[in-house]
Amino acid sequence: MFGGATIKRPWDDGTDSIENAKRRLDVAFEFFQKLGIEYYSFHDRDVAPEGKTLEETNKILDEIVAYAAELQKKTGVKLLWGTANLFSHPRYMNGAATNPDAHVFAYAAAQVKKAMEVTHRLGGENYVFWGGREGYQSILNTNVKKELDHLAAFFRMAIAWKKKLGFGGQLLIEPKPREPTKHQYDYDAQTVWGFLKEYKLDADFKVNIEPNHTTLAGHDYEHDLEMASRFGYLGSIDSNTGDPLLGWDTDQFPMDIKKATLTALIIVRQGGLQPGGLNFDCKVRRESTDIEDMFIAHIGAMDCFARGLRIAAQIIQDGKLNGMVDDRYSSYNSDIGKKIEEGTTDFEELEKWVHQKGSPTQISGKQEKFEVLLNDYM
Repeated sequence: MFGGATIKRPWDDGTDSIENAKRRLDVAFEFFQKLGIEYYSFHDRDVAPEGKTLEETNKILDEIVAYAAELQKKTGVKLLWGTANLFSHPRYMNGAATNPDAHVFAYAAAQVKKAMEVTHRLGGENYVFWGGREGYQSILNTNVKKELDHLAAFFRMAIAWKKKLGFGGQLLIEPKPREPTKHQYDYDAQTVWGFLKEYKLDADFKVNIEPNHTTLAGHDYEHDLEMASRFGYLGSIDSNTGDPLLGWDTDQFPMDIKKATLTALIIVRQGGLQPGGLNFDCKVRRESTDIEDMFIAHIGAMDCFARGLRIAAQIIQDGKLNGMVDDRYSSYNSDIGKKIEEGTTDFEELEKWVHQKGSPTQISGKQEKFEVLLNDYM
């Protein structure tokens, strides 16, 4: 931390009282209404302070959730997803579901059990798992196979509890490569998919992609969105962005129209995100201290995605960009290429075919042409 807090809100007295938690909910729902927002999301510890015991904590959460239910009914605002904060409390310093201490594993299970219950009670349409501490700082003191086995066991318990609750929402995992741990097991979309496949959990989970996490993994903003969507497991988007010059998760509001367009192209191509959505897990900058800045940030980011969606619709309607991509792979539409895709050829036949046809002709990838075309739509 470089410096103390700069943002002070008149409705927040800084205490962990139930009264303060309710005031924050009042302001949040007023804010949602002023912006015309139809959905919200929360961590359990964001909305309700932790008590001295699990029993007291759950009692506090029940009271706050009952108040949130009243506000939802009054305003018509619905819950997109809920989740449990399994990373802030010191008990989770070595992880939650991957903690080497079974007592901590059990506590995390109890917390998630309650969080899933209240998400269901509020009509939540998804439930998110973000493993901020599910990883390691040093391989020397870590049994990674045992920790991953335990994580899979935790998720199986979550699936069983979901069915027992009668919760019809989608379970989501949010990948992130590092921070706060040196290495997190849910490193990126492909890592998560490999994990789910390995432990036969893929039928019950999709991913909630935060592009700021994607860039921390060394990928382009849109990479994890594309990979998850192409293989049918993109469930929702934490539509944050970050500063590419910084090596941490800055949770900034998305203001890049080109990135918003690429995101919208992916969403439209897969037929939408239902029951997921675009969620702003963002913060105004430390120097943006006015209440007005909250409105500017949210409105600007929503407008950015709205414009991106309009541009994406035009790109799809024109068909030129997709046509150029299809042309690059046209050799797979017939002859030997079609047999490759159908799986009806082998190394021997391909070798014979090359002897007959000779060396392939070099074909330009035309990257700059694609980039210029995208710029034309901007």
